Amino acid sequence: MKIVAVDCFGYNLRYAHGEYVMSGNRAATSEIGTLVRLRTDEGLEGWGEVTPLGNRYLPTHWAEIRAALHTLARDLIGEDPTNLSAIRRTMDNTLLGGEFAKSPIDMACWDLLGKQAGLPVAALLGGVLQEDFPLYEAVPLASPEEMAEFVTRRGEAGIKRFQLKVGNDPHDDVRRTRATVEAAQEGTIIVADSNGGWNLRAAQIAVKEMEDLPVFIEQPCRDTDDCIFAMRHSTLPLVLDESILNNKDVFRAKYDAGAVSINIKISRVGGLTKAARMRDLMQELDMMISMEDTWGGDIVSAAVSHLAASTKPENFQNASFMNDWTDGHVAGYNPRSVGGRGSAPKEPGLGITVQTQGLEPIFSVS
Repeated sequence: MKIVAVDCFGYNLRYAHGEYVMSGNRAATSEIGTLVRLRTDEGLEGWGEVTPLGNRYLPTHWAEIRAALHTLARDLIGEDPTNLSAIRRTMDNTLLGGEFAKSPIDMACWDLLGKQAGLPVAALLGGVLQEDFPLYEAVPLASPEEMAEFVTRRGEAGIKRFQLKVGNDPHDDVRRTRATVEAAQEGTIIVADSNGGWNLRAAQIAVKEMEDLPVFIEQPCRDTDDCIFAMRHSTLPLVLDESILNNKDVFRAKYDAGAVSINIKISRVGGLTKAARMRDLMQELDMMISMEDTWGGDIVSAAVSHLAASTKPENFQNASFMNDWTDGHVAGYNPRSVGGRGSAPKEPGLGITVQTQGLEPIFSVS
């Protein structure tokens, strides 16, 4: 099989709950997404997606991603998309870095590999270990009352795992967290996620005042060193996210930071291949695993579903279906969650059929 064309499409994804707010006044009602289609000489097509969350969450931007994709596309023509290692070497020889742009290409290659093999991606990642799995939803940063109401409302829809957006004034963040804990149903898992928004002193204050609450603390400060410092005297479990980029960082997360869990975002680590390797290492280290992407719709949700389905349930914390958070329904709103749980499609590849109607053509290289 050979790649004969690389097509890039754009679309806007609106947030399903109005405005998505994180620390540092980072807010969004919609984001700009980029889809990649790989066409082959055998008539099969593979799809991938990357949608950054604004311009100040991680060091990337939608226009930067598209420019990098155009650079990569020229050197992919004639390559075998089912040879994932060779595709990676080609991309790395073309562009140093650019992991966010490489991610949807890698995702599309997995889609094609599954279609050629007649197997779902989850089978190629080791096999299905979870027919269904718990999903979480983020709670946008707002007043304690509004955040508690969000948890109550989404809890009634079956969600039992929540990631609270905190990271501003630490005393206010404690009130937000306490209100949501009190509003949550029994058995709910709650993570207070600063997205690196606290400075050291703010993080220390917040963590100390939350010590009596049954919560996880996620990425209190921007880098791992400061997270270690902020959590030095706390007994609360630590989750790391934005500062973990590769497998070396995973070892540091466990043995230096004492993190019990890492939130893997597919595009942040450079694609489904690297996300799966990171997942496997974390399982060997007996860490808990959360998985998702920075933003997205049906394609991202399908990729996440296959990674989640092939993860050991004893090491699985939760995942997110971004197509529940957004209106990015380019494949008929599939896969779809049921009662706060998700499952992976059983059809070959990602198991979804993408429709191009309504998408904005960005470029095509052949």
